Parts: sequence; C-alpha cells; structure tokens
Amino acid sequence: MQNTPSKSQIPQAVILGAGYAGLSVAKTIHRHAGSRIQVVLVDRSPEHVLRTELYQVDEMAIVGKDRRQWAVPMAEVLERKTARFVQGAVTGIDLSSKTVRLETGTLPFDSLVICLGSVPSYFGIPGAKELAQEVYSLEGAEQLAARLVEVERSAAKAAGTRRPRVVVVGGGSTGTEVAAEVATADWKTIADPAAPAPRVTLLTGPMPLLLGFPDPIIRHSRDLLEESGIEIRENTPVARVDPGRLTLKDNSTVEFDVCVWCAGLEAPPVVAHLPVEHGHGKRLKVTPNLEVPDHPSVFAVGDVIDYANPGSGVLVPGTAQAALSGAPIAGYNVVARHLGKRLKRFSYHEKGVIISLGLGKGVGRAGPVSLWGRPAYVLKSLVEAQYSLAVERG
Repeated sequence: MQNTPSKSQIPQAVILGAGYAGLSVAKTIHRHAGSRIQVVLVDRSPEHVLRTELYQVDEMAIVGKDRRQWAVPMAEVLERKTARFVQGAVTGIDLSSKTVRLETGTLPFDSLVICLGSVPSYFGIPGAKELAQEVYSLEGAEQLAARLVEVERSAAKAAGTRRPRVVVVGGGSTGTEVAAEVATADWKTIADPAAPAPRVTLLTGPMPLLLGFPDPIIRHSRDLLEESGIEIRENTPVARVDPGRLTLKDNSTVEFDVCVWCAGLEAPPVVAHLPVEHGHGKRLKVTPNLEVPDHPSVFAVGDVIDYANPGSGVLVPGTAQAALSGAPIAGYNVVARHLGKRLKRFSYHEKGVIISLGLGKGVGRAGPVSLWGRPAYVLKSLVEAQYSLAVERG
C-alpha cells in the first residue's frame, strides 16, 4: 500500500466497512463508473455479516449449524471487477493527507466512504463491557449462544432446582428480539433434554419499551413478550455490573446467570476521534448529500451518521433498511464528484418495520398494513432470506 495518492493513477474510492451499506456503495460505484474508479472495500472480517439476524442466538447454539446463515465469505460476495477487498482493521483516518491507517500499513484515497457501523455503548457503567454479553457482532452472538448452552446444561445437571436467569438490558428492537428468542427457544433440544426454560427479564432502562415505535406495535409486543413469560421492568437504569448481579440506580439488585447488553449504540472510536462535527453517540454529521461538511469526496452512510430528514427534521434510524436506502445515494455521489455532476440528496422513507418476538411470532407494519403474530414473523423471515440470496448471487 502506498502512503500518498498518485494523480496519474485511476481515482481510488475507499469504502470502510463491508456491511449492508458498504457492500451496496461498492456495487453502486461500479455500476455508475465501471473501470473509471478503482473501488477498494476494507473490513476487518473476511465475511459479510448479516447483522440483523444475529439475535437468533438459539439457532446459533445448535451444534453443527451452518455459519453461512449469518456470514457469507467476501470472496463469494464480490466479483473482482466490482471492488478489491482488503482485510484489515482501521486504526485511523487522516482527512488532510487522504489516507487510511490499517494495522498493516496505509491506504490512499481520492474518495472515502465511511460505513463502519456502530459499537455497543456502555455509558461508562462499571463492569458492563467486561461482564455483559453483546449481540451486535458475530463473535459476540456466538459467545452468547455458547454461554446460554452452558448455563442450560448446568441447570439440567442440577436436576432443575433453579431456572437459569437471563437479564436483557435495553428495551429497543434488539433487546426485545433477543429476550423473546431466548425465552421461546427449545432448550431441551438445543442443550439437554432436562434443561429448564430460562427466567428472562427485560430491563428497559430510563427509556420506555420500544420507544419511537407506533403504539399498536408496542402494545402487541408487550402482550407477546408477557405471554412468553418475560418479565418487563421499565425505568430501571443500571448503575453497575458485578459478577452475577446488576445494581440499579435505586440501589436494588437483579441477579443473573447471563446478562445481555442491548442498551444502545455509538460510533466506533476511529470515527469518534475524527476532527469533524459529531452528533448523538459521536456519530458523524453529514450534509443532505451524505458528505462530511468541509471535506468534499468524504461521505458517510449507515449507523455511523447522525442525520435528520430535510423538511421533517426526523432523525434517520440506525437500521439496515436506512443503510441500504442511503448507500446508493452515497455511491452515486462518489461518482458524481469525480465526473463533476450534480450530487443527489438523501431523504429516507421507511417502508415498514417488523420485530420478531420468538418462534413464529412477530409484530410490524408494512406501509399502512399492520401485522401481528405469524404473518409478521413470516414476512420478516422472507425479507431476510431474500437479502441473503441476493448477497450470495452478487
């Protein structure tokens, strides 16, 4: 890798992050520019991870389950003509010299698209990062699945004298989906024929359950969670995490065998340290063209941005749907900058939202239509399967 861009070479567009947004940006640039722009896609993982499916920890716990359900090798995702893939962790971004620092060296860019996603936010709570499980990365989800099997098997050996205690911190969509998945899983088949059903508690923290979702979705979600035996405790901020015990801000305690942290997300450190304007959770402020202000040809898209829709002022959510909506705009604008064309503006229009709440159950809205129970679950499964198939076909 070179230290500085060469003006005699084909312009190089570097995309940081090969998730939903990054992969879509790469394909968009290639579609509009062909060989006129060299696309380089960088990610620390050699696989494209289907992050929205990582809450399926019960399926992940099944011995011999095919990892491809959650991760597709980059070698199979990208055609050579689309982009060059570089595996490596990003350690720094120098906007002035137009270089990206990797563990293995530096990478020059003429255009840059930051799609590094987000990482769990622990809000400085002692012990949270060290003692709680997370489900936002494939490695984290795999570790959580293994831990759940471990505690279920231990409970089975103890002849069911005590049900495993699983506490999920965070009442957003991820927390509710994880809690439901754990509560409704068939642990007798997965772990041990004598495994008891876990006691699952969902702590929403200072925010209400599923804050920001329509009231009917919240009501139906609460009903389905409670039908699955999940205890919902709202307005329960965590003060500290110790081995096997949460201390809440009111000094009460909650005992656990497994604690899952789904309390929020923030920009990764390499993004948080950039000398530019930041928003909530250190996410990047961007223009309506998804460009970082005062840095032409530097774009950002996906979970890593703090952006409100023009006109409405409504904050664009950090979802896969929003990332896949913004990625074609960012990709087109990379090419437009290079060719001197007019840049497009990004405005997000949500097509719908669906939450899976355990085996065969879900709630959601597709356009004006509300869905409850199995139809919602089936629709979400079909959407995820369709995306997976599209990725595998390139």
